[in-house]
Amino acid sequence: MSNPTGSTDLHGNAPDHAPVVLLIIDAINDLAFEEGREVLGKAIRMAHKIRLLKARARRVGIPAIYVNDNFGRWRSDFRTVVAHCGRSRSRGREGTRLLRPDSFDYFVLKPKHSGFFSTTLELLLEHLQARTLILCGLLTDVCVLFTAQDAYMRGYRIVVPADCVVARTPAEGTRALAHMHRVLEADTRPSTHLQLSARARSRGHADRIKRVAKGRRTIRRAVA
Repeated sequence: MSNPTGSTDLHGNAPDHAPVVLLIIDAINDLAFEEGREVLGKAIRMAHKIRLLKARARRVGIPAIYVNDNFGRWRSDFRTVVAHCGRSRSRGREGTRLLRPDSFDYFVLKPKHSGFFSTTLELLLEHLQARTLILCGLLTDVCVLFTAQDAYMRGYRIVVPADCVVARTPAEGTRALAHMHRVLEADTRPSTHLQLSARARSRGHADRIKRVAKGRRTIRRAVA
């Protein structure tokens, strides 16, 4: 991708070149939809799985991009969305708190189902030179599926770990995963079966994250 500014660094924390990227789709969610109460238990279990997958991914230099609905709040930013979904009265507060993003993470707010529609996601992925996308989140048959289809049309390799996505019903989730596996050639094995280090192909990104984290610890100790 051409870079007219000459900048090779987006914000100095997360890797700025990554062949594999983790997309966490609508996992920061207040679950304030009709079937939200029924989805809640599954969403919490999913959040634990994504949290583990994200930690594994970070160790091998795979960055996370939170691709999140703005819930029709056009004046909000991502921090406002996280605060809204994590508040004590939110049905989705536990999942939000488990997956609360940090300064290593990227984020994109989306207005519709697909993470690509009217967002900066495609530009960010081009900057990262990503080729493989690991999609997690909810709902399997809606926003995850729409994003996967748009990614496939753009030539990305797609991974959708079956234990890191949730649908309103098991049947809807099964159908959506089967469709993505058959039509989009997606790898839908559980997250525990993914060989992330082989996919990342490089330790350079992980080494950079470790250096940044070490520097921050040093600064904290100096300030203390």
